[in-house]
Amino acid sequence: MKKISAVMSGIALCFCAQAASAAEPIRIAVTGPYSGPSSPMGQSMLAGVRLAISEMNLGGGLLGRQLVLVEKDDKGDPATGKQVVEEAIRQDKVVAGLGFINTGVALASLKTYQEAHLPVIVNVATGSTVARQFLPPTVQDSYVFRNSASDDIQAAMIVREAVKRGRYSKLAIFHDSTPYGEQGRDQLTRELAALELKPVAVESFAPGTKDLAANLQRAREAGAEAILTYAIGPELAVIANSRAKMGWKVPMIGSWPLSLPNFIGAAGKNAEGARMPQTFVEAPNNYRRTSFISAYHNANGGKRIPSAVSAAQGYDSALLLMAAINQAGSAEGPKIRAALENLQKPVYGVITTYSPPFTKDDHEAISDNMVLMGEVKQGQVGFAHPDDEKRSLLIYRKPKTQPAN
Repeated sequence: MKKISAVMSGIALCFCAQAASAAEPIRIAVTGPYSGPSSPMGQSMLAGVRLAISEMNLGGGLLGRQLVLVEKDDKGDPATGKQVVEEAIRQDKVVAGLGFINTGVALASLKTYQEAHLPVIVNVATGSTVARQFLPPTVQDSYVFRNSASDDIQAAMIVREAVKRGRYSKLAIFHDSTPYGEQGRDQLTRELAALELKPVAVESFAPGTKDLAANLQRAREAGAEAILTYAIGPELAVIANSRAKMGWKVPMIGSWPLSLPNFIGAAGKNAEGARMPQTFVEAPNNYRRTSFISAYHNANGGKRIPSAVSAAQGYDSALLLMAAINQAGSAEGPKIRAALENLQKPVYGVITTYSPPFTKDDHEAISDNMVLMGEVKQGQVGFAHPDDEKRSLLIYRKPKTQPAN
């Protein structure tokens, strides 16, 4: 009887251990600049991710387990970004990651996920090399995915808007000296070269620059008809305000940070008419978007989402990750990665319906047909063109070839 009792006690202990393991939450890292100049993007992204995770937890979580976010502030600094990712993986035992706003931070940090064999979905950073650096044949299995419009897409759109729609041929490029700004400059230059054009001026400036009058004067004297921008901070407002002070009425067309409050708020009326690529405009023009916008404001307050693009991409990236964990039936990194590369069911996001978002050889969820041109109108971002507004009602990702099951 003592032997039977001991065996039964052992079985009970084993059962309790398994139950405790099953109840252990699934930890997901979400990193971004929650303080500093890029914080409007980081905080909006985080709010979007939180919203998706809270909705899933209200429904019971995943695999019988609750989801817990491990939130880390990278401060927009590459060294800090790498450090907090290492902490999330080694100390907090996360199974996957979401986030990255700044291209430089992403480039410094993603190798840590790759080496740990844990999937990460980059949901805001747009540098062209971000999702490509670990693809085959460089590595056999890439753990880096992205749900934002790469700079390949944005640079091409900016040049088309200026040259094809605006019919400008004399263009100045203004960019900051971050990896994001320098890559953007190079891509704008290549896109112009494809149309047999060269920029009449290329002006670089450091983050924190307060005076760009001399740079603008050089561009004006070179005959620039429009300014193309690639920058991430409030220096965009310095360009707009200095341009207005000079009485130089040329349009600003640039990458998506022209939609951020640190530009629109600081530039005020001088931001009017600025145009930029957008994956999401805060317009309640279908059921999913209306529900998302309402839920966001109920949770966070405010009249406008500080960075609507960041919030929507953050929300959708969390949906994609949760769909992969559910399909994998596991929180193991390699199984989640394999599921992300071959999602069997559509994922209904607020930007689009993803069906499928990724394949083994293509880890970019956003295709060029999904990106619209936004414009600052009365201090808010709206659609630049009526055809973009109509197209926004029915956006689907270009078909991908799925691997055989």
